[in-house]
Amino acid sequence: MFDWYVFGAFAGYLAVMLGIGFAFSKRQETLGDYYLGGRRMNKWVVALSAQASDMSGWLLMGLPGAVYAGGLSEAWIGIGLLLGTYLNWKIVAQRLRRYSQACKDSITIPDFICNRFRDPTGVSRIVAAVIILVFFTFYTASGFVSAAKLFTSTFGVPETVSFAGITMTGYSLCLWIAAVVVVSYTLLGGYMAVCWTDFIQGTLMFVAVVLVPAAVVCHAGGFAATADALNGANPGLLSFFTSAATGKAVGFIGLVSCLAWGLGYFGMPHILVRFMSIDDPAEVKGSRRIAMSWVTISLAASVAIGLVAHVYLRQRSLTLEQVGGDPEKMFMVMINGIFANGFLARVFAGLLLSAILAAIMSTADSQLLVSASSFSNDLYKVVLRKQATNRELLVVSRLAVGTVALVAVFMAMDTQSEFFKVVMKMVSFAWAGFGAAFGPLILLALFWRRTNLTGAVAGMVTGAVTCFVWKFALADHAATYPIFGLYELAPGFVLAFAATVAVSLLTKKPAPDILAEFERATAKES
Repeated sequence: MFDWYVFGAFAGYLAVMLGIGFAFSKRQETLGDYYLGGRRMNKWVVALSAQASDMSGWLLMGLPGAVYAGGLSEAWIGIGLLLGTYLNWKIVAQRLRRYSQACKDSITIPDFICNRFRDPTGVSRIVAAVIILVFFTFYTASGFVSAAKLFTSTFGVPETVSFAGITMTGYSLCLWIAAVVVVSYTLLGGYMAVCWTDFIQGTLMFVAVVLVPAAVVCHAGGFAATADALNGANPGLLSFFTSAATGKAVGFIGLVSCLAWGLGYFGMPHILVRFMSIDDPAEVKGSRRIAMSWVTISLAASVAIGLVAHVYLRQRSLTLEQVGGDPEKMFMVMINGIFANGFLARVFAGLLLSAILAAIMSTADSQLLVSASSFSNDLYKVVLRKQATNRELLVVSRLAVGTVALVAVFMAMDTQSEFFKVVMKMVSFAWAGFGAAFGPLILLALFWRRTNLTGAVAGMVTGAVTCFVWKFALADHAATYPIFGLYELAPGFVLAFAATVAVSLLTKKPAPDILAEFERATAKES
C-alpha cells in the first residue's frame, strides 16, 4: 500500500531544496559566485556543508551495511575517516584558503594547480579536470544507486512501471527522479544553493543517524542489554580485530586498507573547495571544531546502526532475507518499523527517510558542481573557447551538470554488475581515485616549495592510473598475492607522492616568482 504520509514528507523536503535553488538563482553573476559563493560562506555553513557533502548515502547505507556484515572490524574505516577529517581541517584548510586566493584568486582545484605552478600550456589543468570528470561520474552514480534503493524500498515501487506509453523498471524510474531533483537545484543556484541545502541536509542527517540507533537501544533495555543481544547474535560483531562475517582475524592488509580511507580527504575536490570558500581564513579553526563534532558523532552512530540492526531483527523474530536481503537498506527498514503506526509517526518516518535522500543529494550536488566547473573553466575555456565570456561559461557549466548526471544514471542502470549495484564499491573506488591523484599533490603544493609543474603532472597521472590498474587488473590476483588485496588508495597515494617528489627533484627548480609567492602564501597562519 502506498504511504501518502511518507510521500508528503518527501515532497515537502524536496520542495524546500528546490526553493533554495530558486532563491539563489538570481545571485549568480560571476563564475566566482557560481563555484565558490564569492568566498562569502560562514563557518557553520562551510563546516556542515563540507561534512554532509563528504559522507553521502555511504554514511546511512554503505557503512551500516558493511558493519552489519563484518561487525566492529569494519569500524576501522570510520576511524581512518575521522583521523583524515581532522588532519585535513588542521593542516590543509586554512593554508589552501590563503594560497588559492593568492594564486590569481583560483576558484577550482585545477585552477589552483595551474596557477600554483605557472603552467603556460594548461596541461596540468586539463589532466586534473579529466581526472575529476572520470571519478566524479563514478561517485555520482553511487549516489543515484543509493537514491533508487531508497525510493524502491520506501514506496514499494513495482519491478515494472508504465507511464505515457513508456515501460521501464521501477528501479530505472527512481534513478531518473533522483537525477532530475539533484540537477534542478544545482543548475538553479550554484555553489551557494549547494552549501545552504547541504547545511540543512547535514542537520537532518545528524538527527536521523543519532535517533534511530538510540531508539533501538532504548527498546532493548539499554547498552548492556544491547551488547548481550549482539553477543547472542554473533560474538564477532563486537570485536575490532575479528571479522563477524568470516570469523577470521583482521589481517595487516585489511587494517591498513580501512585506515587508508583517511588519506582520501587530502584530495577530495568537493571538500577542498569548501575550504577555499570560507569568508575569513581565521574562521577555519571554529569551522573545524563544528565539523569534527558532527563527524565524530555521526560516524559513531552510523557504526551503531549496523550493529543494532541485528538487535532490531531479533526483537521482531525476522531475518535479513525477510526484509529484503540487502544490509545497505537496514536503516530504512528500521525507520519504517519503529515509526510504523499513526499519522504523526509516519510523517516523522518520512522526515527521517528524507535524511537518506539528504545524504545522497548533499554529495551528488557538490560532485556535479565541481565536475561542471572542471569542464567549463578547465577544459572548455582552455581547449575550445579561450575567449569565452562569463555568461557563456555559466551556460556551459549548467550543460555539463546535466551531461555528467546523464552518464551517471546510465552507469547506475547496469544492475547486472556487482560493481555498479553496490554503493560501497563505487564510493571506495572514486574515493581512492581522488585521494591518490590529488592528495599527495595538494600536500606537497602547500608545504614543499620545491614541487614543480612536471612533478605535479607526474603525480596526478601516477595516482589515477595506479587506482585503475590495481582495482581492475591486480585485485583479481589477491588470492595468490595477498598484497593485491590492499585498498587501491594506499599504493596509489604512496606511488603518486613518490612520483611527484622524484620528478620534481630530477627536473628544473621552480622560478623565483613561484618561490616568492609560496613564502608569502604560507606565512604563519593565525
